[in-house]
Amino acid sequence: MVPTAKALIGMSLALLAGCAVKGPNFSPPEPRLPATWNAGQEATTHGMVKTSPLADPNPQWWRGFNDVMLDSLEQRAVAGNLDLQVALLRIAASRSQEQIARAQGLPNLKATAGYEREQLGLAGIIKAAGPLPAQLQNNPSATAIESQLTDPINLFTVALDASWELDLFGKVTRSVEAAAAQSRASQEERNDALVALQAEVAQTYAQLRAAQALRALTITALGDEQQIFGLTKELQASGLGKQSDVESIAGQLAQNEALLPQYEVQIAAADNALAVLLGEPPGTLNAELAVEGKIIALPDVIAIGMPASLARRRPDIREAEENLHAATAETGVAIASLYPDLSLSAQYGLRNTTTKYLFNWASRFYSVGPSISLPIFNGGSLTANVHLAKAEQAAAAIAYRKAVLNALQEVENALVGFHQDQLRTQSLKNAADANARALALATNAYRHGLASFITVLDSDRQQVQAQTQLTSALVQQSTDLITLYKALGGGWELNPPTITPEGEKVGLQ
Repeated sequence: MVPTAKALIGMSLALLAGCAVKGPNFSPPEPRLPATWNAGQEATTHGMVKTSPLADPNPQWWRGFNDVMLDSLEQRAVAGNLDLQVALLRIAASRSQEQIARAQGLPNLKATAGYEREQLGLAGIIKAAGPLPAQLQNNPSATAIESQLTDPINLFTVALDASWELDLFGKVTRSVEAAAAQSRASQEERNDALVALQAEVAQTYAQLRAAQALRALTITALGDEQQIFGLTKELQASGLGKQSDVESIAGQLAQNEALLPQYEVQIAAADNALAVLLGEPPGTLNAELAVEGKIIALPDVIAIGMPASLARRRPDIREAEENLHAATAETGVAIASLYPDLSLSAQYGLRNTTTKYLFNWASRFYSVGPSISLPIFNGGSLTANVHLAKAEQAAAAIAYRKAVLNALQEVENALVGFHQDQLRTQSLKNAADANARALALATNAYRHGLASFITVLDSDRQQVQAQTQLTSALVQQSTDLITLYKALGGGWELNPPTITPEGEKVGLQ
């Protein structure tokens, strides 16, 4: 390379070293989180579950329910859910965008080869210059040279082209920083989808077990009412009862039998929903889930962690932080666009009118040198881009604060709901026990003619209603706990995305 080119490159590198990256540097925000939960339950009444902030929740929180079927469904959902696969493809796309941004700061080298048939138009230039001197007119050598210059020619070229845009003011650096932050935001979006999926699987499974339990409860109640119906018919046949009593209990039986179809609908809907969550066609799990299980049982103690740990555990907060990081970097890109762009370019190759001498040393040509582009007038678009980027950065900062507040709200609401539903369940349990004793006493008294049939019928109706409410309350406790775990944001730590840089394989561990 000629000394002048070396000097130009050296000056450019010196200029590069003396320039700084423009725009604001990102600093992770410090969320304002309370020291303790307002709805934290330090002490508890007998039979109620205690929530402890002294430990973070188990990432595999569903295992605390000790339900083998639920564990299996959670594992298969993580492996087969279609929404998670879409989220993985978005991660692959964001990684590609990051690689594209990084490539902008690297030298660009390409090889070219070409052939052209050219007519240079020299005949017109020669005629425009006037007639040839007298000594050259009718000269065979001059005529031959003129013919060669004016005839079309073949031009063969083989060359290497190199270019490098120097990142003087950090436009490429900030672009890479923004793309990397957006890539991490895509991963957090996938983690948030995973947390939502795990909670949805558990809640749908709880609804399935609830519908099965209510169906079993109704069938049991129908059996008890069949006994009362038989007793009523015996008393009526012996003249100790009324036909109206027989009709009343028959109506009660028919009314409770009408509940069974709606439970069958709920069971089928839950079965189908679970199959789709696992990435399977509806009905795939019908046989597997036909065996009735118990309502999800609560653990003795629930670890909820301190509010200070919520920001690093909730994927949506982490995603909002990465979005803020990306917006901050984009502000730097906009500011760097106000400054000059310096590029280095070089070309070296071989060129000749015939392939015979194309690779001859005498056919070589080269060019090298810097170029600078300085924005002078653009109608204010570059300045407007800076204002736009700053506004989007401010909006991202507000979105981060909102994500933190929403997370705190969801946890506090879940804690209150879980605690109050436990109190409600305790009351309903006491009511169900009392109604069961009342029904037994009323039935025995009616059998011996010491009570009216209305008393038995009312006691039976209250007993069925109390048992139904208790079953629903027990399920509500479970769904409240699942909602709490979802609000706490755990479950994604042990399931990192696994994907090739090209996005060819989609899967989860």
